[in-house]
Amino acid sequence: MIVFDKLWETMKKKGFSTYKLREQCGIDSKTIRRLKANENVETKTLDKLCSVLDCRIEDIAEYID
Repeated sequence: MIVFDKLWETMKKKGFSTYKLREQCGIDSKTIRRLKANENVETKTLDKLCSVLDCRIEDIAEYID
């Protein structure tokens, strides 16, 4: 299972809120809800998150067996 717990930690470290992701980065509220629920998201969303947060994929997502 892919979980996005690290995303929220990385956002906090970098001073990003979900509001900022929606308003300044163009990530819609449905996608944020899906991330919070650890549901499927598109790879282009992960790419956008890594770009906006200036981080690597392992800073936002983790595989848990």
